[in-house]
Amino acid sequence: MKFNELLKSLRISLGTTLRQCAADLGVDASNWSKLERGVNPAPKDPTVLKTWANYFRLEGKEEVDFFSLAALSRREIPNDIVTDERIMGALPAFFRSLRDSDMSDEKLMSFWRRELFGNNTV
Repeated sequence: MKFNELLKSLRISLGTTLRQCAADLGVDASNWSKLERGVNPAPKDPTVLKTWANYFRLEGKEEVDFFSLAALSRREIPNDIVTDERIMGALPAFFRSLRDSDMSDEKLMSFWRRELFGNNTV
């Protein structure tokens, strides 16, 4: 799921209209529409995103996923990944592997297990 799809889904599951949601969050309705359509990326300000996460009652993994998808909508690596030296150290090899044309889901999981845990079992 992409950030724009998640925003729209969260708004709909809350039972609020686009205009009401935008008003509640202090965002121009036109700009909110652009966010939901994926025209505009998520805002970079973590305080704004935290306000939105609270509005949608996101906690735990849902909130982490919300912030991750927001970063990805801006074509950025999520902050919790950037600050993890182990993951950052594995990224160059990961990128090389992604460029391999036969990268299956199984091969991808095997790569991450090997790079992050030093073996093929988790």
